[in-house]
Amino acid sequence: MEMEKTTAEARVKAVNRNSGDMNSGYRNSGDLNSGDLNSGDMNSGYRNSGSLNSGDLNSGNLNSGNRNSGNRNSGDLNSGNRNSGYLCTETPPYVVFDRPTETNMLIYKWPHFFFFDLYVFVEEGEMSESEKDDNPSYKTTGGYLKTLDYKEAWRMSWSKADIEDKKKVLDIPNWDNRKFLEITGIDAERELAI
Repeated sequence: MEMEKTTAEARVKAVNRNSGDMNSGYRNSGDLNSGDLNSGDMNSGYRNSGSLNSGDLNSGNLNSGNRNSGNRNSGDLNSGNRNSGYLCTETPPYVVFDRPTETNMLIYKWPHFFFFDLYVFVEEGEMSESEKDDNPSYKTTGGYLKTLDYKEAWRMSWSKADIEDKKKVLDIPNWDNRKFLEITGIDAERELAI
């Protein structure tokens, strides 16, 4: 009886720990994976992408959003290494295109196309044959949820924006077309014929 109990405990431990760190298998999508303590090591969603990242405790190492991009950076405890944020005797400058600006970027009116999703639903009639082969559940759902890469999502949002919204990029503090192209894959000045 004791041997059966030990074997059962070993199986539970193996299922609980699967691939990654408490990932696919028992503690997967949902609580300690995609969702709350997610993809990577405590990642995407609440304590997110990278190591404690994107969203609340974010991208990079304790990054983008609340405790942000870089190492404890951009957002509240921000860009660079513990830069603009709390416990300062002076208001530190915001950093845009890698240079400081006096513009308050927390209340700045960004172009509307800067806000986009990384997922789109592709309806059955718009699916290619290879997409149908890769996503057989389209027959039940009428399509599939496509994950866009970052630059693809930028491009899709840019293509849907009107010309006035696109031109707003030129007014962003420290505008740098080369860096915008590197980040988004969009050569805004060329496409706006400037």
